[in-house]
Amino acid sequence: MLAIPDTFPIDLPPFKSDLSMPYTLTPGRAAGSFLAEIGKRRIVGARFPRSGTVVVPAQDFCPLSGESDPELVEAPATGTLAAFTQTGSGLIALIRIDGSDVDMAHRIVGATLGELKIGLRVAAVWSDVGAEGVLAIAGFRPAPQAPIGLIRPLEGAGKPVDVVPYKLNLHYEHAFGPYYGRLFDEIKHNRRIMGVRTPDGEGAMLPPREICDITHKPTGTWVEIKQTGTVRAMSVIYLEFIGQKQPPPYIYAEIMLDGASTRLIHNVAGVDMSRAKELVKPGTRVRAVWREQRTGALDDISHFELIPDGK
Repeated sequence: MLAIPDTFPIDLPPFKSDLSMPYTLTPGRAAGSFLAEIGKRRIVGARFPRSGTVVVPAQDFCPLSGESDPELVEAPATGTLAAFTQTGSGLIALIRIDGSDVDMAHRIVGATLGELKIGLRVAAVWSDVGAEGVLAIAGFRPAPQAPIGLIRPLEGAGKPVDVVPYKLNLHYEHAFGPYYGRLFDEIKHNRRIMGVRTPDGEGAMLPPREICDITHKPTGTWVEIKQTGTVRAMSVIYLEFIGQKQPPPYIYAEIMLDGASTRLIHNVAGVDMSRAKELVKPGTRVRAVWREQRTGALDDISHFELIPDGK
């Protein structure tokens, strides 16, 4: 009998991964005008005619009244410190630009935490030429003698920014632990698919886990799962989207491997796609096809292929 999972080390090396998500942001007329003018060292705000509320930076909707369709205005580069805090990246503050009815968040430069106090007058420090977005302002510095600026009509404004390309990168380190750790190690080194027995011993859970999803009881000993199985559900993917590992069309299936009591999601390939719905359906028998490259992941299984005569 194979050993229980807790006889294996838990301090396994972490799995590192990166998640990259590209975005296309549409800022709208008001925020787009703010972005277009900030590089010219002009701060654009929005004044909402019914309530008279002034919002800096400019927004298309008033955060206080919900009003839309504002008049664009030019705001001064001075204001008052409304709140502040120390972070690992420096001093961050809420600043009430002169004439605005709301605060904007930005950095404080040229000062220490002990020099700050609520109500302190501050002035914008502009970045070098080429800085984009709100970072065209490097931060705000203390300016006790700065006169109170005035809101005035925006004149000679350029075309608002229509689209802002943006990309979010997330870096992860996953601690596998003894369950996923052994699953991936066995896949990489031995080309074996390992599960753990259910509490009643009648089935096996794949991926392996400490607690049964249904009974919430501890799972049992390790068991090797066969590399053949039965399709329980499938879809033919025609839609192209970001992050796909293969071009459509392809078959995405839920497969119950022989000996397992849970389903594995993977691809079925080597099929005439014009007959995919005829050839692959619930009940179709398949087996794993391994890649030559070994990485220690479920992707080491290239795909599942049809078993001739369904045996």
